[in-house]
Amino acid sequence: MEFEDDAFVLSARAHGETGAIVDLLTSEHGRYAAHVAGGASRRLKPFLQPGAQVRVRFRARVAEQLGAATLEPMGEGPGALFDDPLALHGLSAAAAVAAGALPEREPHHGAYLALEALISALAVPDIWPAVFVRFEAGLLQDLGFGLDLSKCAATGSMDDLIYVSPRTGRAVSAQAGEPYKDKLLRLPPFMLSAQWGLEAGDIGAGLDLTGHFLEAFVFNPLNRPLPPARVWMIDRLSDANRL
Repeated sequence: MEFEDDAFVLSARAHGETGAIVDLLTSEHGRYAAHVAGGASRRLKPFLQPGAQVRVRFRARVAEQLGAATLEPMGEGPGALFDDPLALHGLSAAAAVAAGALPEREPHHGAYLALEALISALAVPDIWPAVFVRFEAGLLQDLGFGLDLSKCAATGSMDDLIYVSPRTGRAVSAQAGEPYKDKLLRLPPFMLSAQWGLEAGDIGAGLDLTGHFLEAFVFNPLNRPLPPARVWMIDRLSDANRL
């Protein structure tokens, strides 16, 4: 088995004296783990940080084998964010969510594109937390658990959508949701249209929304908690009054 593809590094851990096991999200082949010879070297180690973009050549004698990969760095990588610790927390959280949610060796091009969009946005402090919420919503969509925010689940109306059902992931209008508002999730306007500006509390509401469905539909069935890196990111956003 052999392929060549663009990929983002999700994680890397030392293996032996000089090698590394690298978890990659590839564009066309999905999530793959591979042994990278020399991955612990001074030359390669900086390019094995979460979020680094690489060109990967993967080889394995049989499909079930771990396989080996050679990596060629693409672009500046996470080093461009070293002066922004909050953005680095966002990058680490995104990589951890993708690594925990995506099955191995199953194509998820939509998830790759969602991560690519988020990484491009991390250099813009005012917008990347909202893009992070959209990244998680895109991940849910690509896994088959997409939110239906097109119309009210109760009335079919497309107006005044301000809630989401925590059971079905469908939008609910203000009028239809009023009797049940304490049991519904808040739907921040920016998730309906990029034309909406951000108000106080919108990012927190968006993260609560996507976090609920990631936990219910993806992580709980795998007997896993939401990644600690995501919790740490939210704590840092809260400290910076960005929720």
